[in-house]
Amino acid sequence: MGQPTTADPVGPLYVRPPKRHPMHQTDVLSSLTSEELALWHRVQELWELSAKADGERIRTALHPSYVGWDMSAPTPHDREQAVASATEQAARLAQYYLEPLSVRVYEGSAGVVHYRYAATVEPKDGPPSQVTGQWTEIYVKQGQLWLMVAVSGRPNPTGSTTKATRAA
Repeated sequence: MGQPTTADPVGPLYVRPPKRHPMHQTDVLSSLTSEELALWHRVQELWELSAKADGERIRTALHPSYVGWDMSAPTPHDREQAVASATEQAARLAQYYLEPLSVRVYEGSAGVVHYRYAATVEPKDGPPSQVTGQWTEIYVKQGQLWLMVAVSGRPNPTGSTTKATRAA
């Protein structure tokens, strides 16, 4: 993984991939409309809020009727469970890298984002670990603000990876 940089708009925990990185992020990003790019920036912003464990701002970024499913859990979760999983219950998100695979906006008011991630997390009572996985996030636009209404995905099983380079 590249070195953390404060030049990134999402914050200092975002890690740039090395130049030899095999991902196609630049290709995906260069093909996005301004509306789709704004939605991708919202995804990045939510990861940064999670890294800061900013529960109040995360709560306001989620639609009141939000429902998500980490598919490694037996059932979906609601808005308050999502906030808790990113704040008091969570391992600290030390750094991360996001790889957009598809970002679509429909009629200016609904959006779907598919992406891979690689992250270093630090549990409260254990050593740091690297995780990778994929997410699909669904948004609705209210005024000028994208609110997440649903998410589905999962971390990869321990020991496996996606094409996303592991955070290190």
